[in-house]
Amino acid sequence: MYELPLFPLNTVLFPGMPLRLHIFEERYKLMIGRCYQGEQPFGVTLIESGSEVGGKAEPFRVGCTALITEVESLSMGRMNIVAIGQERFEIQSFQYDEPYLIGMVDSYPLRNENPSQLVRAGRGLRPLVHEYLKVLADAHESKFDLSDLPNDPLRLANLASFLLQVSTRQKQDLLETRDSLKLVTDLRAHYRREVALLRAMVMARDQVDQEIGPFSLN
Repeated sequence: MYELPLFPLNTVLFPGMPLRLHIFEERYKLMIGRCYQGEQPFGVTLIESGSEVGGKAEPFRVGCTALITEVESLSMGRMNIVAIGQERFEIQSFQYDEPYLIGMVDSYPLRNENPSQLVRAGRGLRPLVHEYLKVLADAHESKFDLSDLPNDPLRLANLASFLLQVSTRQKQDLLETRDSLKLVTDLRAHYRREVALLRAMVMARDQVDQEIGPFSLN
């Protein structure tokens, strides 16, 4: 068990994934300044109840540590930071003797009891993520780099969890999953469903475009 400063947010962070924050509250200026100077991580936790800005927030008990990699200093002590997710943790208790929340936490690693099955499941997830990004790009008429998806199943699972456009509560469920094979299996189900929904959305949009043609709806 170890002591970890906490940053409750309306987002879910996964290991290896980036987090960009604008720091303007005095309590978080202090916390981030201490973490950056000491080269120490802070903990990102999804807010279960309360507000992200001002006042108190009650976080979910499972979060992800974040290590600051970039700091842009602004006026009045404000700053923009980039941090990278490191490892999952579980809060055992809270301390309230600083302006910001502190947790006594334990590591919350993914179990990998079936390595060969995990590799096979990861191979099944990879094309689904690829297809999801391709259909998402079509839906938003934009482009994604599809050439750099990791082969490692756990890195792929963290990236897939980060990319998936579902509710923060659903992402929290993914973060709290203890077994790596279950995580990848759940992600495959999510991606199958989301790819089907995106395809239907693109088809409906294209049909409307064909019916309207070059004329304005006005």
